[in-house]
Amino acid sequence: MILVIVGLILAGGRRLDHLNYLCDDPVVKRFCGLLRLPRERSVARWLKRFSHKSLRGLVEINSQIVCEAVTKEKLGRLTLDIDGSVITTGASVSWAFRGFNPHHRKDPSYYPILAHLAQTGHILRVKNRPGNVHDSKGAVAFVRDLIDDVRMRLGRSLPLEFRMDGAFFQREIIELLDRRGAGYAIKVPFFKWLGLLAVIREHQRWHPLKEGMGFFELPLSIVAWKKTLRVVVYRKPVHHETKKNYQLDLFDPDDGYFEYSAVSTNLTLHAGALWDFMAGRGAQEKTFAELKGEWALDVVPTRHYGANSAWQQICVLGHNLLRNFQLQTLATPKPRSRKHTYVFFLQSLKTLRFKLIHQPARLIKPQGYQVLRFSVAPPAQRLIETIDHKLKSAA
Repeated sequence: MILVIVGLILAGGRRLDHLNYLCDDPVVKRFCGLLRLPRERSVARWLKRFSHKSLRGLVEINSQIVCEAVTKEKLGRLTLDIDGSVITTGASVSWAFRGFNPHHRKDPSYYPILAHLAQTGHILRVKNRPGNVHDSKGAVAFVRDLIDDVRMRLGRSLPLEFRMDGAFFQREIIELLDRRGAGYAIKVPFFKWLGLLAVIREHQRWHPLKEGMGFFELPLSIVAWKKTLRVVVYRKPVHHETKKNYQLDLFDPDDGYFEYSAVSTNLTLHAGALWDFMAGRGAQEKTFAELKGEWALDVVPTRHYGANSAWQQICVLGHNLLRNFQLQTLATPKPRSRKHTYVFFLQSLKTLRFKLIHQPARLIKPQGYQVLRFSVAPPAQRLIETIDHKLKSAA
């Protein structure tokens, strides 16, 4: 049944009722290994059988697939981006509530948390959540289980480094990463009780950085946590002076000439490299966009929470399988950068669907028999031959 859903999405379907258009497709039947494809209601009933306990099986399969790919590529370190993503739902969907939903403020939603592997674009783990929770809700257990699983499969010698936004700047998360020996770089929110705003106002000497930027570094002592953290504060010039009377506020400090940000880290990177490293978080947005636009992660197939959570796991599983397929066949090395993003040139599902699946054909009747004849362009033919050769070499 998992292959049925993956095959549906690969063909371009986004809803369960799109199975009705593929039910007699011999290629899809062969892909799924079935003589007869199930209909919409059968798949929906199967999805609704998933509970919190049975979802662990899908999580296990997904983790195994990703870690096998990491082992084959012999990556020197893993850079993991942790973040949440909003999925808008209908009004009657189970465990969907109004929360952070900037584009549809009044609509209920889910708010799954994902772990993105920066080097390959895999999704190591996804966990569904109601839409009315904070971005860091359940993040401690999520990160702890992720670290334990990765180290169990790949060993403790492989360095792990995490990147997170200000929502994850919490004592429990930082202490967990320190205990487990994992590197981290986390945006620091400008809460008043941290005292960073006063430090920025009073600081006079800023070290120069690229493009007119400046920075300074300080050991930030947090009395409530009984901890001292390394924090680097940056300021970036705005393009023009605005008419508004800007002042340093709670979350977005801006004085009309500079925008300010701060990063807490236990990595040994200098300020310039740390800025580029944090900028690499933007690559996950491209992966999230592909998951929602091409892999139907933003689709809510049923009103059942367990079924919708299983759908998310299967969408991520299909995405990871396609990443593995490309790493074995089409991926070429990419120049390394200080942003710690993709180390391979990878293509989206939309591109591969156009090149490999959506091929032109015409129906002809030689000698009275109907024949569907494909007109494969030379580039597509060479691509298929390359893939066939790589797959045979890998077998």
